[in-house]
Amino acid sequence: MGRWARELGITGALLLTLAAPWVMKPKETSAPARFDRRLVIITPNNENIRQEFGLAFARHWKQKTGETLYVDWRVPGGTSEISMFLRSEFAAAFERHWTRDLGRDWTPLVASAFGNDKATVPKESAADLTPEQEARKAFLDSSAGIKIDLFFGGGSYDFEQQAKAGILVSADADGKHGLGPLMARRADWFKEDVIPESVSGEPFYDKERRWVGTCLSSMGIVFNRDVLKRLKIEKEPSQWADLADPRYAGQIALSDPNKSGTVTKALEQVIQQQMQLTVEEVRREWRKDPKAYRGGEKEVTDKGVALGWERGLQLIQRICANARYFTDAATKIPLEVAQGDAAAGMCIDFYGRSFEEQLRKPDGTTRVGFISPKGGSSFGVDPVGMLRGAPEPAVAEAFMEFVLSDDGQKLWNNRAGTKGGPMLDALRRLPVRRDFYTDSNRAMMTDSSAQPFEDAKAFTYHPEWTASLSNVIRFVVKVMSIDAHDELKHAWHLMGQHGFPARALEVFGDVNFVNYQNSQNLAVELNRKDKVLEVRKARDFSMRFRQQYVRAGELARSGQ
Repeated sequence: MGRWARELGITGALLLTLAAPWVMKPKETSAPARFDRRLVIITPNNENIRQEFGLAFARHWKQKTGETLYVDWRVPGGTSEISMFLRSEFAAAFERHWTRDLGRDWTPLVASAFGNDKATVPKESAADLTPEQEARKAFLDSSAGIKIDLFFGGGSYDFEQQAKAGILVSADADGKHGLGPLMARRADWFKEDVIPESVSGEPFYDKERRWVGTCLSSMGIVFNRDVLKRLKIEKEPSQWADLADPRYAGQIALSDPNKSGTVTKALEQVIQQQMQLTVEEVRREWRKDPKAYRGGEKEVTDKGVALGWERGLQLIQRICANARYFTDAATKIPLEVAQGDAAAGMCIDFYGRSFEEQLRKPDGTTRVGFISPKGGSSFGVDPVGMLRGAPEPAVAEAFMEFVLSDDGQKLWNNRAGTKGGPMLDALRRLPVRRDFYTDSNRAMMTDSSAQPFEDAKAFTYHPEWTASLSNVIRFVVKVMSIDAHDELKHAWHLMGQHGFPARALEVFGDVNFVNYQNSQNLAVELNRKDKVLEVRKARDFSMRFRQQYVRAGELARSGQ
């Protein structure tokens, strides 16, 4: 009897394992057994967002057309991985069009030119085009696609790059469906009191109607109160500079900006804040002594921006010296902080707020907190845009319209289970529509006190200062802090042991060879996409930083 009981127990466990997927399957799914239409969306958005928007839009489409829709999500990684995937797939798609449909030879020149927005095509005449312009024109005139309809989620920077490349389009080949026709039809949505063109320097939609923001996001600091108490840090972090406190050594969770567009944006904002503070500092000097800056406001701004760039890099350097690692996945940061494996980290707002909410106790307290540094973080948008050659442009346009509608905006921040809200968990994203923030809507919101359009006034983003330097920021952080992280941490530790001697600190923070002017030149070189040149420069720059950190450590030991 004992043997039979054991065998029955094993058999029961096996049957339970086999039955679990069916027993635990959700009542609704965005992947029906049979469907009439399929909408394919590539996205970095998390599973909760995909689930809620997939089901809600499928229901909306069923009510509108009577058709069963399958929302097919593709998630190759974060925005940086998606950008690389799109470039690769569209290169293959255009190669097929160029060789099979046009009967032309595929060459390295064509491969590099078709997605290059610098290869401008004259509008007046197509005659006498250069080979680069011919390839570019052929791509922009084509419907070469990759069987994906929409790009949904991520930062505006990545969408701008895809739009410039010609991968995102305002309308399909017939001009009937897409964001362009939607904006023409819903012109009342695209005005200052609903969805403005920009807020505090951040674009909310593309002027050529190739992408539009769907919700708001800001970068900030997620922190663990229990770990702060253990480290005897009384004040919770409120500004980026707080993360450079030596007491956070080995306790800061960061993501590699070369793998995350949102982290690149956060680091850019760290630099922009230093630039703005330095411009004000120089402006005060100018007021005291007008003769010191005979070039007036331009000279003041130029000096402040250049000096602020160096101060921003030095602040990033010190924050990175406190880093315990650089993860490939930005989503890992709030998890590590919540678990107590790190004291604080940089993350996007809804990740931080979600963990803050998940760990809230019945008495309202929570060990995890999140703050967007006032004056140090802007409100950007997570956009949506239609891809060239989209198989279902009409459905793609309808999805964009739904996300921007009142029903779609409610999904972003309504409490789970409320009318129009998500079914399972609150998404903790802020709606992009300014007219959404009414008393009746706030009553249903998880972040009912949020004032994003007011908070945005504390920080003005100046794209002319750093927008062209995103690749440089990624590169410099890599060679300065990631490749040389062991040497960086060791020098920081030695300086801390000896009270941060002035000369050692000066050598440690020397970023003159990547100053603002040199970084402008570096941007030109990196934009050539010459991998051999980039690897060589990375090796040389990493070695230089390593040597300087070793030197700073030696100076610290000698008390200099």
